Amino acid sequence: MELIDIPINEVKAPAKQNLFVRLYKNKLAFYSLLFIIFIHLIVFLLPLVYPHHPERLTEAGVHASWSLTHPFGTDELGRDVLARLLYGGRVTLLVGLAAMACSIIIGVLVGACAGFFGKVVEAVLMRITEAMMAIPNYFFVLVALTVLGTSPTMVIVVIAITSWMEIARVVYGETLRWKEYEFVEAARASGAKATRILFKYILPQIVPSIIVAATLCIAGSILTESAISYLGLGIQPPTPTWGNMLQNAQQYIWTAPVLGFLPGVAITLVVLAYNFLGDGLRDALDPKNTK
Repeated sequence: MELIDIPINEVKAPAKQNLFVRLYKNKLAFYSLLFIIFIHLIVFLLPLVYPHHPERLTEAGVHASWSLTHPFGTDELGRDVLARLLYGGRVTLLVGLAAMACSIIIGVLVGACAGFFGKVVEAVLMRITEAMMAIPNYFFVLVALTVLGTSPTMVIVVIAITSWMEIARVVYGETLRWKEYEFVEAARASGAKATRILFKYILPQIVPSIIVAATLCIAGSILTESAISYLGLGIQPPTPTWGNMLQNAQQYIWTAPVLGFLPGVAITLVVLAYNFLGDGLRDALDPKNTK
């Protein structure tokens, strides 16, 4: 049997699929991503052209039926329900995104510094993290908002303070793993400063884990905001959020159930979509699945 020599430069490794292709293979995660994009476009862009204001009373009166003028009718005060859903969704999603950003900043700094510097820094930062994880989140949030107030900024800060610990633990573990690699040792040997090694060589390797943690953090932040607003300790009326819309609708559950049904479904669908997307990103960003 005659052997055929194949030049080495003609042998190609299997092409790695990009993130979008890998995510597309997970249909649930992919459609969740499309839904998230769609809902964000709706709540941020549609109010720019929708004629009704969420706090303005309409001529249709209270509990008006669905119509072309008021697609979801009006609420107990005669305000357009669709307008309140759109503006409420904008506030709820902004709180979730802002709280996630603050949580990521705190969690990444704490986890990276604890994992990279070790010793006293690690002991102090990780004990603080464990202490925060031992405090029931909702209890801490309720007490903090009762004392500090319920402005949107304070709601974001308090949610972020109770959401960074899981991110810190993920970053801490990843930092411990990556700092032992040869390229980090080479950077040390070349005289690179510790902060340069951490931010230029280690943190970029942790970005996939941070992306997954951020996606799941948004879902948790939206749930927390909705829960505290439902309890009356979140963002206060007349500013609408999906949570305080649920609170206002509970006394009309039998006479006008749509007032509670719509924001409840919106919260459920958005949180599920973020969770499904986070699971899909975890699989898509796994190095074992990059081929």
